[in-house]
Amino acid sequence: VVQLVESGGGLVQPGGTLELSCAASGFAFSNYAMTWVRQAPGKGLEWVAGIKADLVAYYSDSVKDRFIISRDNFKDILYLQLRSLKTEDSAIYYCARGVGLVETMDFWGAGTLVTISS
Repeated sequence: VVQLVESGGGLVQPGGTLELSCAASGFAFSNYAMTWVRQAPGKGLEWVAGIKADLVAYYSDSVKDRFIISRDNFKDILYLQLRSLKTEDSAIYYCARGVGLVETMDFWGAGTLVTISS
């Protein structure tokens, strides 16, 4: 059974840093592209960053130069380092299997809540 379990969310002050993790199981993690998607309160899903099996990473313009996506193919964990956080980064962050359009992701985690507030 494919499982994706996010962790690391919490309350952070603007300008702060946070690292999210997504533990994957039930599939050959190293063979798949992985993606982080977020959903702010009252808004739709927003693609944040993706990383292919060959470690090539992609970022949305809203997080480029502030967030870093990475993966540990030995531990089967996907990471997202969030830096220079803004209030508009507050959202539930989901990891998902796949790359490209949000609607093409085939498995999703339950999400982890990130709140940016002073």
